[in-house]
Amino acid sequence: MTAPTLYLIDGSAYIYRSYHAIRNLSSSKGEPTNATFGFTRTIIKLLESYRPEYAGVLFDAKGPTFRHEIYPEYKANRPPMPEDLVCQIDRIHAITKALGLPILRMEGWEADDLAGTLALQAKNAGFHVVLVTGDKDFLQLVDENTKIFDPMKDVWSDVALLKEKFGFDARGVVDMMALTGDSSDNIPGVPGIGPKTATALIKEYGSLEKIYDAIPSMGKKKMVENLINNREKAFLSRKLAAIDCHAPIDFNPEEWRKKDSDKALLVSLFRELDFRQLQESFSAEGSTAPEKPELVKDYQAIFTANDLKKAIEAIKKAGIMAFDTETTGLDALSAGLVGISFSWKEDQGVYIPIAHLGEDFPAQLSFNDIREELEVLFSDPDIIKVAQNLKYDWTVLSRQGIRLEGPLKDTLIASYLIDPTRSSHSLDALAMDMLGHRTLQYKDVVPKKGMGFEHASLEKALPYACEDADITLALWKKLQPELEEKKLTTLFETLEMPLVPVLMRMEERGIAVDREKLRSLSAAMEKELSSITGEIHELAGSEFNINSPQQMGHILFEVLGLPVQKKTKKKTGYSTDVSVLESLADKHPLPAKVLRHRTLAKLKNTYADALQELIHPASGRIHTSFNQGVTATGRLSSSSPNLQNIPIRTEEGREIRKVFIPQKGWQMMAADYSQIELRLLAHYSEDRILMESFRENEDIHTRTAAEIFQVFPEFITEELRRQAKTINFGIMYGMGPYRLAGELGISQKMAKTYITHYFARYAGVKAFMEKTVEEAREKGFTTTLFGRIRPLPDIDSPNHNLRQMAERIAVNTPIQGSAADLIKMAMVQMDAALRDHSMQTRMLLTVHDELVFEVPEEEKEKAAGMVMQIMENVAPLKVPLLVNLAFGSNWSEAH
Repeated sequence: MTAPTLYLIDGSAYIYRSYHAIRNLSSSKGEPTNATFGFTRTIIKLLESYRPEYAGVLFDAKGPTFRHEIYPEYKANRPPMPEDLVCQIDRIHAITKALGLPILRMEGWEADDLAGTLALQAKNAGFHVVLVTGDKDFLQLVDENTKIFDPMKDVWSDVALLKEKFGFDARGVVDMMALTGDSSDNIPGVPGIGPKTATALIKEYGSLEKIYDAIPSMGKKKMVENLINNREKAFLSRKLAAIDCHAPIDFNPEEWRKKDSDKALLVSLFRELDFRQLQESFSAEGSTAPEKPELVKDYQAIFTANDLKKAIEAIKKAGIMAFDTETTGLDALSAGLVGISFSWKEDQGVYIPIAHLGEDFPAQLSFNDIREELEVLFSDPDIIKVAQNLKYDWTVLSRQGIRLEGPLKDTLIASYLIDPTRSSHSLDALAMDMLGHRTLQYKDVVPKKGMGFEHASLEKALPYACEDADITLALWKKLQPELEEKKLTTLFETLEMPLVPVLMRMEERGIAVDREKLRSLSAAMEKELSSITGEIHELAGSEFNINSPQQMGHILFEVLGLPVQKKTKKKTGYSTDVSVLESLADKHPLPAKVLRHRTLAKLKNTYADALQELIHPASGRIHTSFNQGVTATGRLSSSSPNLQNIPIRTEEGREIRKVFIPQKGWQMMAADYSQIELRLLAHYSEDRILMESFRENEDIHTRTAAEIFQVFPEFITEELRRQAKTINFGIMYGMGPYRLAGELGISQKMAKTYITHYFARYAGVKAFMEKTVEEAREKGFTTTLFGRIRPLPDIDSPNHNLRQMAERIAVNTPIQGSAADLIKMAMVQMDAALRDHSMQTRMLLTVHDELVFEVPEEEKEKAAGMVMQIMENVAPLKVPLLVNLAFGSNWSEAH
């Protein structure tokens, strides 16, 4: 019969290793979670891999041990446990217990001693023992029945490894440690003797006593002198390093038998900590709330006109419906409609299959059969209509001729407004976090990867489609009261929801591109890249892979001998990031060439090449997607392509903008807010100088230069104005002396002086920033002019860096977020004005503070007047809003 195995886990070691391995991780509530997350993943991986029958976790207890009595300086150089780790210990203990693992801590004893004692007793009781740790001190416990396993490195240590690595068994490990000492524990050892020498001595002589017996025959004078002078330290060090296997505990096998995991408790803990993958994993294994059994879902498929009529009557009676479209693909502008699901009551839903394939699928209603009923339903102003990512479903239905009216609600946008810092607002994530429900997965519904929903069987399509609508309705019922509680309902109903159809129309319209210009731009970039590659190889003295960080590091620091700036995160190689290359650019021409190569290659891949692939075959235009639920500040983002990151001031950026053109015979019109964020800073701070400058239409950067550098405006040079501009924006974004010094190429002392001068002149700005941080600390969040909120969970974090970042965000978000609100308000009003006046002018793009239109010649004057009027008067501020507007034959000319 095989002997049972006991796994003893060194919990304290893995807490610290996880804490240092993972940085700056916290929950949405600001609770530090880095050590908790790393520790939890390590333990779960161990349990899944080895499924131990007997296991437990050992932790160090607070306070001194017997080692401090014999050597008060023991561990004296160790700093106290960081505050952001202290607050994680209770969570780690709770998770450990919920995983079914017993915990042992004992005052006056370290986890090492508890492990050693239990290992000895378990071995005597007929157990094999596995010590789960990365601490080398445990090697002294290895024998034929005791092994060490480090799951972080996936390394096993046994008797054979000790013999191979050191040439002696575990008994020699403590003597080796006595000679080398341990700086982390402040164990002195013998000066001048490192691991290599200590290993050789133990291997040759066998023990510490025999080493000292052999001193007369040793030839190395310095080493002998160190041994003689530090004999007492050597033997003291052995006492300190030796694990005491006689702690006052008794091994009872049943106390160390692993219990079943408390999955409901784990899911609850993981939800609180925002460990979504772990939460989903344990939810999939069992019910998340055993006290409330899973309700039976009433999901029905509709195949007859009579059944559809009954469902619509029920929806009208309820006055609310959540709906979801199932389609052949993810592109709303080309996807075919496969079916529609509805839910109007909790745990209830219907699915209308329309275009499923397969001979076994029952006869379906055609879309033409139900068009009239759906048109009436979706246009009924008395029915609240809820969807997750409404813009997608609306676009799909719009292409089928279905018009949506009445109160419209989007759970994605509602979630985004409530907490824009969430990592995901997807239906799956919201269902898991808010309802404790793991949704059905698309990959489990369709037969093969890459297939559309039309290939799903009725058996799998029905619960999947109905669940989407059912869960969306359940989420809305949770999100709606939270919107009201946080005073976000007005922002939701008067800005974010009205913006959805505006963005939908912009996406449907798309923007034309000059194909030939794109091709020639790509070819020109390829030619320059080839030339730069040759120059780089020539400067390096050999050919190498420019995209390889390892090869680049070898060339820069080993071949060319340039000074090493920093190592990679894992300290295994040279860092060759942008900051490193920029710092080396004045020392050798190669780094500057590499920077140019990287910039050009990125622009070519991201725009010159990718844009050609994104031209829609039917429209011949590019249809970017605008995202309302991505950025934490409230700004819109775009994808496929991302138009936010096209360089503004570089020649390449201008060339890329030239490929975006209007409809043939029309003009591009671009209107952007002038210095909107500084104007908002003036509004918020009511600073006298800032408000005066904007009201008098002064050049704000010239005025700042005059204030800071104490120079008359007429004597301000372009360089002084550039520095003042950097200071203006830097102050607003919380830039400190270190960063400002780097931006301006000056000393930190000078940068600090500039900041001091700025706040001395702009006292209102300083007062606003201090007040805003103070209010954010009291409330735990910051707000824009129009009520948009941004949670600041780290505003009181014990971690200095996280706290400072939260303070910067507290000041920056009201400005950036208010700017985002203003441009959104202008978009909604401009779209309405164009439609009210039946104009042909179309709004195409929004990028940061800019709106881009295509305008027929006959409407140029009217369109320009409308956009100026709306944008400059969109909301009353204490300083005027100013808009720059221009026309051109392409986006670059109008920009």
